[in-house]
Amino acid sequence: MTLLAKPLEQLGMGRRSLLSGAAVLGVGAGLSAPAIVSRAAAREILDISSRDRDLPFIGTEETFSTHELMVLNDRLFLEDTGLAEIGPRRIGAMDEAGINIQILSAHTPGVQNVPGQEGIDFAYRLNKMIVDGPMATYPGRFRAFATLPLQSPEASADELERAVRKDGFLGCLTNGIIGKKFLDHPDFEPVLARAEALDVPIYIHPGLPPDEVFQIYYSNMRPEYQAKFQDQVLSISAYGWHQEVVTQCLRMITSGVFDRFPKLQIIVGHMGEGLPFFYKRIVEKMGEVTEDTLDRPFEQYFHDNFWFTTSAFFQDELLDLLLKYISVDRVMFATDYPFANMKEGTDWFRAVDLPRETKEKIAFRNAEKLFGITV
Repeated sequence: MTLLAKPLEQLGMGRRSLLSGAAVLGVGAGLSAPAIVSRAAAREILDISSRDRDLPFIGTEETFSTHELMVLNDRLFLEDTGLAEIGPRRIGAMDEAGINIQILSAHTPGVQNVPGQEGIDFAYRLNKMIVDGPMATYPGRFRAFATLPLQSPEASADELERAVRKDGFLGCLTNGIIGKKFLDHPDFEPVLARAEALDVPIYIHPGLPPDEVFQIYYSNMRPEYQAKFQDQVLSISAYGWHQEVVTQCLRMITSGVFDRFPKLQIIVGHMGEGLPFFYKRIVEKMGEVTEDTLDRPFEQYFHDNFWFTTSAFFQDELLDLLLKYISVDRVMFATDYPFANMKEGTDWFRAVDLPRETKEKIAFRNAEKLFGITV
């Protein structure tokens, strides 16, 4: 068996280690390559890590914020992450990674929990800042999802239409539960109907859990947990909000959202937010109980109404699992910048063992098709 035919786990390295090439193998670092692996095998691994260098990329979940937005959401500790920098630093990182276009979205929870005219004005101001700022300064490098004041659904539908028709936005992004309601609630039908009419998708990003949910599921009275924000992290990026997004998507199917709006398109990030792991069981169990209440078989909605991105989950086995259940025609590349490294993401994907045609679909062609843009 050749070195490359063995599972990476048997080599004591993962895909990220493989990407380090010579550094991992000791090649070019004064070490004897045969003592670790044959020179031929080393060259073979280096060829894998550098393949498809000409592959274009569209990043479909790339985050930004502003000082004003961070103040609103009490997230000033994020100031140094690069969220608010949408200029030379970000462009330089895109160039280094080989990302042609970033589709920008406001950091969770955006302004969706701000009620009344304040939320409406804030969303408009944020959207105009993006179109008049980075989109104008760097033509073709940045596109965006609209930020919506979802506490005011009718105004949100109007702002979505304005942003799409007048400013070229590609859809909108929501952030988890809205107050105490999910998108399947009748209050949000104006937004869903407008997105379908405009033929633009809604990207469902995770959001912060309501206080009641946090207290029941995630709070911990151990002082060290509170001091180090361990319970907060558990409730969001470590676990909680991934499950919440899947719950929201399943609710949309079971409540008949896609029977009422059959052409509505939903994007889900983070390699499906755990859905691929549960996919077979969900389809089997929910298919049985919805057979007489939905217009289509339960699993069909995943293939007709959902798209999935790779954001922040640069793992071969997770991509393999996603592609086991979801058509490659509905998977798109994303990095989740600045919370994940762009170059790490593109290097990982270039090294993935998939046919070139498949990689092109995920890297940029599916996004071109969905959004009507070109790299």
